[in-house]
Parts: sequence; structure tokens; C-alpha cells
Amino acid sequence: MLNVNDILETIKMIDEDCLDVRTITMGISLLDCADSDIDRSCEKVYNKITRLAKDLVKTGEDIERTYGIPIINKRISVTPIAMLVAASGGDPVKYAKALQRAADTVGVNFIGGYSALVHKGFSAGDLELIRSIPRAMDETENVCSSVNIGSTKAGLNLDAIKLMGEIVKETAELTAYKECIGCAKLVVFCNAPEDNPFMAGAFHGVGEPDCVIHVGVSGPGVVRAALAKVDKTLPIDEIADIIKKTAFKITRMGQLVGTEASRRLGVPFGIVDLSLAPTPAVGDSVAHILEEMGLEQCGAHGTTATLAMLNDAVKKGGVMASSRVGGLSGAFIPVSEDAGMIDAVTTGALSIEKLEAMTAVCSVGLDMIIIPGDTTPAIISGIIADEAAIGMVNSKTTAVRVIPAVGRKEGETLTFGGLLGYGPVIKVNRNSPEVFINRGGHIPAPLQSLKN
Repeated sequence: MLNVNDILETIKMIDEDCLDVRTITMGISLLDCADSDIDRSCEKVYNKITRLAKDLVKTGEDIERTYGIPIINKRISVTPIAMLVAASGGDPVKYAKALQRAADTVGVNFIGGYSALVHKGFSAGDLELIRSIPRAMDETENVCSSVNIGSTKAGLNLDAIKLMGEIVKETAELTAYKECIGCAKLVVFCNAPEDNPFMAGAFHGVGEPDCVIHVGVSGPGVVRAALAKVDKTLPIDEIADIIKKTAFKITRMGQLVGTEASRRLGVPFGIVDLSLAPTPAVGDSVAHILEEMGLEQCGAHGTTATLAMLNDAVKKGGVMASSRVGGLSGAFIPVSEDAGMIDAVTTGALSIEKLEAMTAVCSVGLDMIIIPGDTTPAIISGIIADEAAIGMVNSKTTAVRVIPAVGRKEGETLTFGGLLGYGPVIKVNRNSPEVFINRGGHIPAPLQSLKN
């Protein structure tokens, strides 16, 4: 049970250590909005979202005032739109604009689900939606897109990986006039979770209820502050215990907010995602947590080991605090959104190869990484393939959200502002994987997929 002391301790974390609820995300099923007429379907989509989410923003603000807990974002995730395109046909961008119109009406900052699931191949609607992603990201402000191109059970769809390399590059070029922002709203997954409250990868899975509330909490600053107070000679297993206890407290706050939002909105409470999601603000960095453990700078030898321990301890602490832990739940390492990661890339301590190694033990993958604008689609596809292979073989979620910075070269900077931050253009390996990517086909599922 929650008590007054728990709440007061949490308030101290909020005041001093950048603790917040990063998002409350309402998941909404749009399966009953399918229609053979795309215009009718879009109107159904708009009507259902605005009906169910009309009080979402106000409820989040009311909970903020009641408990003094900052709730930074209020968001919506919906059924993968490719499923609706399969029924209606027509230009999928109409759905993107319907989602944008709904987001504007209810006041959320992002709406996710302009998505397709193609890990075993393309079904009706998938190719049309994927090919429309660049236009959709250009013609909307708050719509996010994701494509799942592989899983441990299915293997990797190399045809989809090739296509997504081209789509990422096209999206960057089409939105170059606004700092290539389209690519910051587009993520390519392996083993995508169906209950993820974080953008850009949130969508409402087909196994979810008709409407549900998920909560994403975030507290890198709280963990860093806890470690800053301990002796530098403390054994690493005791450091793990401190992280677990801190994650427990953070998760309890998320449980409180989720329970209260569920009650006030009259919809089921889904999961708490206790991912440590950093921001560009000083003191709110996952990289700085690793440095508190004893690294001179993030990227040094030992970085992957410290990150593995951090991720494991966060999960263990969260699971003890709530039976509703889900989503991604661990440590995020988005370069442009983390002050310590930005510094490490700028000084050369952190390379894309080291980041790839780190993704084998953290929550997601190569996230918010800015690459040279002249990077070829084949190289982007190779980056996606490598990251997806890590997820497939390790039975974990991995993702790629890279931004080809059109007109910029290694060492220059791209700036988004807000939580998306800014970052230096990182060096990529220029040796081409084009012959491999062009083979197409399907990389078979690994032996560990045979668990039945």
C-alpha cells in the first residue's frame, strides 16, 4: 500500500532529481473503424479517438495538481493503421491526417500507430502504408510511425529491411526543410511490444483491450543522485541493490498515477513502463549514471557491463513494486536526448559500433542517432539488419531510429529542440552492404525460437 512517507519521498525526488511521469498513453483499438470507404473509415477513426480521449489531457493535469507529480506528455496509441488500409484501400495519408486532426482536438502531444507489422511478410495494406510514411511524416506534426520487420519467432524480413532503408532516407529528404524531423518520428522494430507507451514506437496491439491506459515513468536523475551519494569503493552488487530500491520507488509512483488515471477515465489500467528515459537537461542522463559507477566517460571499456547491470537492476526493482510492469522497461540510450551521450559522441568516446554493442543489454536500440546526410539507403538497411539481428537472437526488443542529416557531415550538429534534443552527426562505416541487402528474402528464425 502507498503511504504518506512514500509520497513525500517521491516529492523530494521530483523537486531535486528530475523525476517525472514521462507519459500517460491511452491505447485505442480502431478495428471497429474499418470500412470499405476510406473517408468513412477516417471519420470513424476521428470520432472514436475524440470520444474516448476527450478527457485524457485534463485528467493528466488534474492528477499533476493533486499529487504534485509532473506528467510531461499525454499521448495516444492506436491499432496499426495498415490493418485499416487493408479494408479500405485508398491513400493511407488520409488516415495520418485523421489522426493529426484527432490529436489536435484532444490536445495530446503525440499519437502513435501509423504502423505496419511485416515480420513474416507483407499483407494487404502494409506496402501502401510503408510507402506513404515519408509523406505522412511530412504532412503531419504529431503522428508517429513504426514498422516491425522481425521477431525471434519469425526471423527477419530482409525485403522489408531493404525497403525501410529507402523509406528512412526519403523521409529525411522530404523533411530536410525542418531539420529532418520526420525521421525522429519513425522507428523500425524487431520484437515490437504491443503495450509500449513511449514514442515513436507506440501502437495498440490487437491483443489489447478496446481502450486502456499505460504509464511510462522516468528517473535517470533519481538513480544518478542515489549513486552520487555512495562511496566510490562500494562493491558493484551493493550498487545494484541501490538501483533496485530506487527503481522500486519510481515504479510505485507510476502505479499510483496509472491507477488514478484509470479510475478517473473509466478505462482499464494496462502497464507501467519503468524505462529510464533521459532528456537533454543536465542531471537527467543515463550516460551519467554509468559514469557514477566508475567510468571516466560513457563509451569507455566497461560501458556495456555497467549498462547491463543497470538494466537488470531496474527491471528487478520494478517487478517487485508492481505486477503490471510491461512495455520496454529498462534503460534508454537515445543519443540526441541524453546530455551525457551527446558529450560522449562529441568527444569521440562513443561510436555507433559501441552503441550497437550497448543495445544488446539495454531496453531498445540505436535511438535518435544522427548520421551523415549522404549515407546510402543500403547502409541504413545494414544498420537496421544488424540491430534487428541482436533482438532476434537475444529474444528482446531492438529498434533503429536514425536521422540522416541532409546537407550535414560528420561533426556538424542537428537540433530538434524540446525532449528530442540535439546531437552531433556520428561517423558511419562507408563499406557497402548493398549486395547482401539486395538478396532479399527472409533470414530464418534462430533455434531458440523453437520453445514449444
